[in-house]
Amino acid sequence: MPGFIQITDTHIVAPGKLVCGHSDTAEALRRAVETINAKLPVLDGIDCVIVTGDLTDHGTPEEYGHFAKIMADLVLPWRAVPGNHDRRDAMRAAFSDRPWMPEAGPIHWLRDFGPFSVIALDTLLEGAHHGELCTEGFAFFDATLADLGDQPVVLATHHPWMHSGIPAMDADNLHNGAALLERLEAHPGPVRMLSGHVHRAMTGQIGRVVCQIAPATCHAVLTDHRPGLDAQMVLEQGGFTVCRWIDAPGSGLVCDVIASGAFLGPFSFQE
Repeated sequence: MPGFIQITDTHIVAPGKLVCGHSDTAEALRRAVETINAKLPVLDGIDCVIVTGDLTDHGTPEEYGHFAKIMADLVLPWRAVPGNHDRRDAMRAAFSDRPWMPEAGPIHWLRDFGPFSVIALDTLLEGAHHGELCTEGFAFFDATLADLGDQPVVLATHHPWMHSGIPAMDADNLHNGAALLERLEAHPGPVRMLSGHVHRAMTGQIGRVVCQIAPATCHAVLTDHRPGLDAQMVLEQGGFTVCRWIDAPGSGLVCDVIASGAFLGPFSFQE
């Protein structure tokens, strides 16, 4: 059955640079690409990669060029929406030849997978860490939902609306996400929201909407629930999420977080 891989928060910087002097994000993305390519023969139905924002750390043309060079080794096609570390005009200029890239305005798009569709929304508010969906974004979402009827919908954004419990990250989530979730709640078909931004794998539910946050390919944000503290980086293992539609015993999207890298095994469970 059809599906896709979600990667997020790659935070690519100029060649030879480290994010905050510690995180080799380019090597982390290379490792993710190598892992995806190696696993594809056993991942049935996966036909693209969706990048949910923060492709780069500063949104410069050099960084987008570096990102594109690493992603050129990926055997799957990919598409993306921007995050708060991206810059819309530079991202558009770097990937203007991609069929999913709109010629102007926010970077929204629709991808039909057959039994379900992915609606990707641009939540970048340039100059801010938090996200907001603009008026044009709500109009695009409303029109697209109406066209899809009762088809199952996966909403892909950089900024999540669910809270992570990490106060510094929750302060910078999708500030007008409540209005977006109301629309998802009203959709007659099954709905789900996939996001990034928090650099951790998390799942929650708001009403009938399952909300998921994917891990970053690179560093993680420290799990710290104490208020009044800045977010901190930890160099945990990066990963990506395999999302695949499965028909039995019901019908729905099943998501599997996979760590980047090569590990010992597989081994038989029979001794």
